[in-house]
Amino acid sequence: MSELADFSNLAMTLAPWRARIVFIGGWAFRLYSYEPRAWTPDHKPIFTQDADVAYAEREVLEGDIKRALENAGFTEEPNFAGGFKPPAMRYTLGKRANGFYAEFLTPLTGSPLRRNKVTRRMEQNATEANAGVVAQKLRHLEILLHEPWLVTIPAEESGRGDALVDLRIPNPVSFMVQKLLIRDDRIPEKRAQDVLYIHDAMLLFGGVIEDELVPVWRRLEPTLSDAQRKSIDAGVGAFFTEVNDTIRAAAAIPRPDRHIEPEDLLRLCKNGFEALFGDVP
Repeated sequence: MSELADFSNLAMTLAPWRARIVFIGGWAFRLYSYEPRAWTPDHKPIFTQDADVAYAEREVLEGDIKRALENAGFTEEPNFAGGFKPPAMRYTLGKRANGFYAEFLTPLTGSPLRRNKVTRRMEQNATEANAGVVAQKLRHLEILLHEPWLVTIPAEESGRGDALVDLRIPNPVSFMVQKLLIRDDRIPEKRAQDVLYIHDAMLLFGGVIEDELVPVWRRLEPTLSDAQRKSIDAGVGAFFTEVNDTIRAAAAIPRPDRHIEPEDLLRLCKNGFEALFGDVP
């Protein structure tokens, strides 16, 4: 089964919850190719084996997602790192090593600690159970749930024989802004990958910044805290003021089907954020 067919299997399985979930992360970027406003590049997007599925804070998901996943061939695998209660889970398709898997995520706002209702002790507010699955809580995830865009995978490409309609993915502004906000939580390799994702999103949607992305930003900005606004400005300045190690590492990621000069990566992102936000710090 192809990787797109694997994802399509997940999307079809989650169809009853489609209006309440957003596909984020690397698969969201891959799905931008089905967005009519996106430019069509001549290279393949960054590969990712995991699909991140997000839902809103305090969202009540009806039904049993875990059972639906199990019926579709997914297996729940706990990750006991961190000692979270309940433990974080991934949902792997089949028994293939390093195969396709899904993880569920939801925003973390407020305190990173909570009181255990049974032991009355304080513990990390890092996971929650919802509709049978366990989701990890992450800072700034709510940004990705703001005004999601809808895409459709055509039947001839889904690998399942049916079109997958109205899949919700982050709008490109939220996609880029969230990566600026999480930069300090990322290891250098992931930080470089995030910069490449920002560059590639600018490449896809650079032609519609004024008409499509600026209005989205104007509606998103008032929902942000002062700390988030300052962090976004600082992130643009830290990443895109001059060619730095992160820029060089990001430019070195692409496969042989494309080549990026660090200076070109910097220029595209700097000009893009100037058009989107105003003057870059």
